[in-house]
Amino acid sequence: MASGTSTSRVGLRAATAALAAQSAVFADLIDTHGPVRLGRPERSGDRFESLANAIVFQQLHGNAARTIWGRVRALVDGPFTPEAVAAVPFDDLRVAGLSGSKAASVHDLAQRVTVGDVSLERIGRLADEDVIDHLTQVRGIGRWTAQMFLIFNLRRLDVWPTGDYGVRAGYARAFGLAAMPDAKELEPLGDELRPYRSLAAWYCWRAADTVTPA
Repeated sequence: MASGTSTSRVGLRAATAALAAQSAVFADLIDTHGPVRLGRPERSGDRFESLANAIVFQQLHGNAARTIWGRVRALVDGPFTPEAVAAVPFDDLRVAGLSGSKAASVHDLAQRVTVGDVSLERIGRLADEDVIDHLTQVRGIGRWTAQMFLIFNLRRLDVWPTGDYGVRAGYARAFGLAAMPDAKELEPLGDELRPYRSLAAWYCWRAADTVTPA
């Protein structure tokens, strides 16, 4: 059984209430921004496409990423399966707009899933750190991408992505810090937010997006 806790819609509401009870700062953020929205629970058959999408979106602005992803997705007629993607010529991925490194990453993911080096059907049974170790063997998938997969695909409640700029910026704004903490400094600051650090990260993102009146 995975040590990371995942949640249903009802469980998410209860977890949000528990986070509010633990921290007055996050209670205010919850009042301001409303309930956490992580999207619908994902079927195991959709996980490959979600990871490929995550690779495409890395370090790109939303509109550009969506355009390129649309072109990549259109290269497969029908279900976006690892076998279908592995059969797409590398040059076609490049023409769709992927850099050479991202095209190689998408192919590496497809090939590893196809041969069983990466098992997306069983990955939900793994503990959080084991999921990260499992995914980061794929070229182009780093710790941040694996953590986003844990939060938004597996809906794990206690992931603390300290390397994420938005989480660091939002935490500093929410707590009125003079300087934004770096990843090393932010790590222990999350201890009081266990076991709901994924939800805390979500509210930090919202705080980072908030523009206050001058």
